[in-house]
Amino acid sequence: MLVLAITDLRNLLKVADLTAAMSVEGLLGTDNVFAADLQALRPHPGQAASAGNLLRILAGSAIRASHDDEGCTRVQDAYSLRCAPQVAGAARDTVEHAAVVAGRELAAAVDNPVITLDGRVESNGNFHGAPVAYVLDFLAIVAADVASMSERRTDRFLDVARNNGLNAFLADDPGVDSGHMIAQYTAAGIVSEMKRLAAPASVDSIPSSAMQEDHVSMGWSGARKLRRSIDGLTRVLAVELLTAARGIQLRSPLQPSAATGAVINALRGTTAGPGADRFMAPQIEAAVQFVATGGAVRAVETVTGPLS
Repeated sequence: MLVLAITDLRNLLKVADLTAAMSVEGLLGTDNVFAADLQALRPHPGQAASAGNLLRILAGSAIRASHDDEGCTRVQDAYSLRCAPQVAGAARDTVEHAAVVAGRELAAAVDNPVITLDGRVESNGNFHGAPVAYVLDFLAIVAADVASMSERRTDRFLDVARNNGLNAFLADDPGVDSGHMIAQYTAAGIVSEMKRLAAPASVDSIPSSAMQEDHVSMGWSGARKLRRSIDGLTRVLAVELLTAARGIQLRSPLQPSAATGAVINALRGTTAGPGADRFMAPQIEAAVQFVATGGAVRAVETVTGPLS
């Protein structure tokens, strides 16, 4: 379970960089804050990798260029845009810590009793699941926080006070159509559940076996809730992808970067673009599959090459 979760989260963090870049672009944010020299001032490797991905995805965007002048009066973007590499980067570093733990566990003998290299049969405590239980809980926290930031960017697209000139709720007919309102409700509901799933299982223990097993890791509970959290993160990122794509297309005739354009074109092979109100569930599910099966990452990497 832990190895599977690590693989899934590595892929989803690439998607998180993609959706963050699309939101920065669609909300008329700046990519100046992702410059390598700024990231080097706080030398976390995951942060540098995330910022590098964002710069590569946004390269050549006509939308970004349209407000890259002295006429732009905004001093700085909201945290959910400006701090995307700090959050996704910290998530990356946590995943890599989990990978170290997983590697050690795969190389471990956790039998009790154990036969040592010199042939002794010894009772021991190496079976205790604390190392794995802790990182399962860490990863659920990571998934919840990345999803929480993603949902905040989705919400910004819908608010005329914060979306820099787009229609309210990205509606085709504002005041009549609901646009992406229900999609944001969906993301918000999932994030709320993920915050509850982020409460650690590893701090809980109920003694059993006549008090012989008086402190256990509860790692299996951590694994089960992490599985749900990863599914939730997939869905929240899919909603942001769907929303950001609509917002970017509403910026027409301004054109997005080649990378985000490739993603939107691929997405449109499965979901409709801007237009009148419609039942959102099939669109959201198509976007979820686009993310979960690797379609979003494959599309962006046709332009950027492999993301970090």
